[in-house]
Amino acid sequence: MPSLSKQSNLRTGVYRSLIFLVGILGLGACAQKTKVSSSSAMEKEYTVESPDQSIKVRFSLTPGQSATYAVSRGGATVLQDSRLGVVMEDADLSQGLTLASVSGVESVKDNYEILTAKRKENTYRANKRTFHLKNAQGQQLDVIFQVSNDGVAFRYYFPGQASGKKTITREVTSFKLPEGTKGWMQPMSDAKTGWERTNPSYEEYYLKGIPVGTPSPIKAGWVFPALFQTTGDNWVLLSETASYGDYCASRLGQNSPGGEYSLAFPQDVEHNPGGGVNPTSELPFYSPWRLVAVGSLKTIAESTLGIDLAKPAVDMEKGFIKPGKSAWSWAILKDDSTVYDVQKRFIDYASRMKWSYTLIDADWDKKIGYEKVKELADYAKTRNVGLLLWYNSAGPWNGAPYTPRDKMLTHESRMQEFKRLHDMGIKGVKIDFFGGDGQSVMQYYNDILKDAAEHKLLVNFHGCTLPRGWQRTYPNLMTMESIKGFEFITFEQQNADEEPAHATVIPFTRNVFDPMDFTPVNLTKIPRITRRTTPAFELALSVLFTSGVQHYVEIPSGMAKMPAYVQDFLKEVPSVWEEVKFIHGYPGKEVVMARKANGKWYVAGINGEKTAKTLQLDLSFLDGKKGAYITDGTDAAGMQQQTIDPAKGGKTTVELKPNGGFVMVF
Repeated sequence: MPSLSKQSNLRTGVYRSLIFLVGILGLGACAQKTKVSSSSAMEKEYTVESPDQSIKVRFSLTPGQSATYAVSRGGATVLQDSRLGVVMEDADLSQGLTLASVSGVESVKDNYEILTAKRKENTYRANKRTFHLKNAQGQQLDVIFQVSNDGVAFRYYFPGQASGKKTITREVTSFKLPEGTKGWMQPMSDAKTGWERTNPSYEEYYLKGIPVGTPSPIKAGWVFPALFQTTGDNWVLLSETASYGDYCASRLGQNSPGGEYSLAFPQDVEHNPGGGVNPTSELPFYSPWRLVAVGSLKTIAESTLGIDLAKPAVDMEKGFIKPGKSAWSWAILKDDSTVYDVQKRFIDYASRMKWSYTLIDADWDKKIGYEKVKELADYAKTRNVGLLLWYNSAGPWNGAPYTPRDKMLTHESRMQEFKRLHDMGIKGVKIDFFGGDGQSVMQYYNDILKDAAEHKLLVNFHGCTLPRGWQRTYPNLMTMESIKGFEFITFEQQNADEEPAHATVIPFTRNVFDPMDFTPVNLTKIPRITRRTTPAFELALSVLFTSGVQHYVEIPSGMAKMPAYVQDFLKEVPSVWEEVKFIHGYPGKEVVMARKANGKWYVAGINGEKTAKTLQLDLSFLDGKKGAYITDGTDAAGMQQQTIDPAKGGKTTVELKPNGGFVMVF
């Protein structure tokens, strides 16, 4: 039997062990919400990790009581301490903050289907944690983080109840990139500049590989998404999603001292008449998600983070939502082609190519008229083709003279016009020349989408903002321009000179998350312009660029000169993709992507530089299948077709001509 002193020591040891166990259990029991004092909050750091633990967010309060976050991947810092918080007209929620409580880590799971993205079936998994902050006046701000294996998302929640609306004057949100980081960034146009005051339309060229901290050459700042290469194989894509009519769209500010990019709101003139620019809403409400996609370049190219966090699809009839290809006369033939006989020929052309649509562009109401367009719609139906019609969005915010205009301005006029189009058998609308990124303009986009859905009309926005995940929330949104696309190549030789490199940046930036109406594939000639890309380069864009409705710019006479294998390829290339794989590339130099649909893999690549290249591609995922290979050649069309048989192990060598390309089908 132990002595009394030994028994006492034994009891003490057991007691301490019990206290330790209870402490552990208590932490688990309190995981849902941990209360902290302000003094400890200033000393503590909190983390949120991705499900695979590769990405970590560190949240903390500074000694000055401001909230910050940092992001690392595999132990390497990709975002240094960056700022969080907002300033309202009647509340400063950026400093003097205390941490009232912290939620436990919650698992987020979502599965959804979408027809206008790089992947039809998508799965989102993330870990979520919410930080409940308040200022000295007791006003509240929640910061919600969700960390997935491909990046970090965060947004603000403004809880409580208040009479009247709250206006946010600015966000202090920032993204601080490490020294030595390089960026691929597109300047934001100043509002009300450009042709007929139609800017901003996200139609500048990307600056490529610029040092972090380089000021934007335009005072309006930089557009989302913005791509960065940090240390090693770490890439970062900054963007936002789920910016609806209760918030403005944002961008990165012009200056970024020390590599710290601040989130900026639109310029003062970016609003509809009588509407506002800055976010104004009644409590409670959310900000959009701020996105930090993180990983290898492959991670960025394959990510769907900007769609994963968008609101699920609204309740609507979906039977009319049919992605497809479209013939379009205006890109090459311009205004004079908007006449009855030409459009009838383009309907026949679309039918021969097994494309779903024909787009009739500006001034159709004057040059053809509603009655004759109804005749064209009836004829197109017999050819298994649907018609799409162009509209000018405008009220007074631009001076573009094209018509129809002002039909979209009010709910009443939209409903009247959309009913008329539905009754005529029209399948969709292309609406152009929007007025900026202010909250009232964002509401305008959303109102159009809702009204169009009610009348079973597909929508394509041009001269417009970035979609920001709207295509998930409104499945009738097929595509948006938001890019310096093919039409600019027809305007100036300088744009044609820029196309090869420009096209190799887009799959990693503008077209990563959202559908894009670049209007690709010119296989023959451009009037008064020397095309710098090869025919096979142009053909490859039909696979590399994703869009719910893909408008091809090649005209009937040009397509007739193409060999049967090229025409057959463009008849069969899918409109809905099931899977995507990044194979090879570097923005501004070259890119090779693979997409799967209907039991086939399509592999496409382009060379953005003026020198010939030999690429070693890993095609082992094809399991040794043989395929058809179309590349640049010496025949009349400038292309050739052959069989390709990837070597054992999947290693395949391809030769790319200067500014050349290829497509493969397995």
